[in-house]
Amino acid sequence: MQAQKKKMSLTGRVILGMVLGILTGFIIRSLFAESSFVHEYIVNGLFEVGGAIFIASLKMLVVPLVFVSLVCGTSTLKDISTLGRLGGKTLAFYLTTTAIAITLALVMGNVFKPGAGADLSAATTFASREAPSLGQVIIDMFPTNPISSMANGNTLQIIVFAILFGIAISAAGKPGERIAGIFADLNEVIMKLVALLMNIAPFGVFFLMAKLFTGLGLDAIFNLFGYFLVLTCTLLLHGIVVYGSLFKIFTGLSPKLFLKKMEDAIMFAFSTASSNATIPVTMETATKRLGVKNRIASFTVPLGATINMDGTAIMQGVATAFIAQAFNIDLTMGDYLMVIATATLASIGTAGVPGVGLIMLAMVLNQVGLPVEGIAIIMGVDRLLDMIRTAVNITGDSCVTCIVAKSEGEMDIDRFNDPHAGEKEEEVHLHPISNS
Repeated sequence: MQAQKKKMSLTGRVILGMVLGILTGFIIRSLFAESSFVHEYIVNGLFEVGGAIFIASLKMLVVPLVFVSLVCGTSTLKDISTLGRLGGKTLAFYLTTTAIAITLALVMGNVFKPGAGADLSAATTFASREAPSLGQVIIDMFPTNPISSMANGNTLQIIVFAILFGIAISAAGKPGERIAGIFADLNEVIMKLVALLMNIAPFGVFFLMAKLFTGLGLDAIFNLFGYFLVLTCTLLLHGIVVYGSLFKIFTGLSPKLFLKKMEDAIMFAFSTASSNATIPVTMETATKRLGVKNRIASFTVPLGATINMDGTAIMQGVATAFIAQAFNIDLTMGDYLMVIATATLASIGTAGVPGVGLIMLAMVLNQVGLPVEGIAIIMGVDRLLDMIRTAVNITGDSCVTCIVAKSEGEMDIDRFNDPHAGEKEEEVHLHPISNS
């Protein structure tokens, strides 16, 4: 009997695509740096087009997935008060983990002092955009035109409209039941579309990594090695130890299994450096692999991708300590407490604003009187660190999602404990529509 060849898992294929992409980028940078043909037709042609199509395909799914899944989840709620309790828990956990993240970053930054002896005399002026006030953010959460909100990808407005629409379906009786059935079917189709995209992800990841590492100079990392190392270690510490501890304390489940099941979503987040673009994969992981019911994940995951900025908060903490040390400016305990409060609240206040990480950092530096020009120096390695930050962010989204789901009794423990859960859903089999 012929032994059946074992198919490589999706995680294995994504990692393989990532490694091959990084190696390809370094090879082109080392051997074909002067080749105009390679750069024009391969790097700026094949790699750029392939990577851009992959990112666009992910973003294409975000709006329909968030809207449809959140409508499905909200319309099944029997009691509207459940929504308020769910929102309160989710927001409290997101703000708490962000405060822990910024505190940990400040501690690490002051213990290891990455900015000691750094020369920031060559810093150029960094022009920061002004962040909107918290009041304006709350006003902007409510859409005047839901279709326009979807066209512009405004996640907070989509969440608010989807919740209201779901509540209306729940209150509409028989007509609502018929509409809810349509949305349930739509949700299944969209999740299958996510699975289809995940199967071509290794190619997209290869293109993204090859393009990035063709142009990424390692000299920038060497020049800021202390900052890069401290920030990377802090991100890993928060992503593994802090989330792992919170997960164990509040769910009683295995944090090791949780992180194992997060592998695909983490690889996607690392490759795309976008929490929003990773929403479809995070949702699929939370529901199909971690066992969270859709009514919880459809609310907590999009909200987390919008306001949960733990990775960015860590960058702000380490960067604040680095810039203060590099400019020989001593910060008081009151200054550090101000940094923690500002960064935590800014994670909501700057939600949905492009370049959110640097905007938040500029706010924090201005708050404690540090020169904003210091941002220009650390921007050299920010693209690579942004990839790690995004992986930490979506891990936090999923951790809080599981904690909230477990507290609400909306988590399938058997599915979570099944190491192969979700693998069948990742397979795509075409079923031709019958003509009869």
